[in-house]
Amino acid sequence: MNYPSRVMTIAGSAAGGSAGIQADLKTFQEFDVYGMSAITAIVAYHQEIGKNVHPQSIEAIEAQFSTAVQQVGMDALKTGMLFSKEVIDKVAAIISESKVETVIVDPVMVGKLDSKLLEDDAIDALKAKLIPLATVITPNIPEASILLDGRKLESVEDLKQAAIDLHQLGTRYVLVKGGRLEGPAVDVLYDGETLTTYEAPRIDTVNTSGAGCTYSAAIAAEMAKGKTVLNAVHSAKSFVTTAITNGFSYTEMVGPTYHAAARKFGEAHQIKVKGD
Repeated sequence: MNYPSRVMTIAGSAAGGSAGIQADLKTFQEFDVYGMSAITAIVAYHQEIGKNVHPQSIEAIEAQFSTAVQQVGMDALKTGMLFSKEVIDKVAAIISESKVETVIVDPVMVGKLDSKLLEDDAIDALKAKLIPLATVITPNIPEASILLDGRKLESVEDLKQAAIDLHQLGTRYVLVKGGRLEGPAVDVLYDGETLTTYEAPRIDTVNTSGAGCTYSAAIAAEMAKGKTVLNAVHSAKSFVTTAITNGFSYTEMVGPTYHAAARKFGEAHQIKVKGD
């Protein structure tokens, strides 16, 4: 029997099921890889005290990671919401010790409704300790702007320059996601030499919760199975676009992308790829 490839996610838990660990594991299942998780924080709003993020202890994070690695092992790893400098320092250390070769860093800083998901003193740790360990980083426009000290990103050309500049932080590949620009949804990938754009039609929906988590998880899954970064991004872009197209909501709140859409409806969005 050929066992599925193994992917670990170190991220926050989203109680509503649309993002974070939940989105990652759903994505892993759709890509037929074996998913494992280490939860860094529980994201759930407490109506009486107004608290939205409930961090887990360093010991709990270490225990989850070591248990998964000892019981299963891993072929790729992705990170999501890490929230604090202390957690970033620890995650960087355990990634270094694990010697895993494929690391996708989704530098989660700002939520879908602009909620703050990373403490201020953690940004420097992210840039100095975690990003240099990454095979690919996947910032959206607000996150790329923060990493570039508040630079405004208002066009695809801005995204290209942002990708070039972010590459200097030490990652092998930078994928800057342009979903918040007007017009087609264009993402820019840079490997230190070549800029590659991935273009998909813009979907008119607000139900995109978890799209970024899903995208990075899909890249990790495809790379765990042996795909190149360029091909993994292409496949992930198609998958997440289909998931967004079929997004829905049970309430008046922003709803999730639909992870089962490609499998259930047989859809595969065509992605225009162009290299510069």
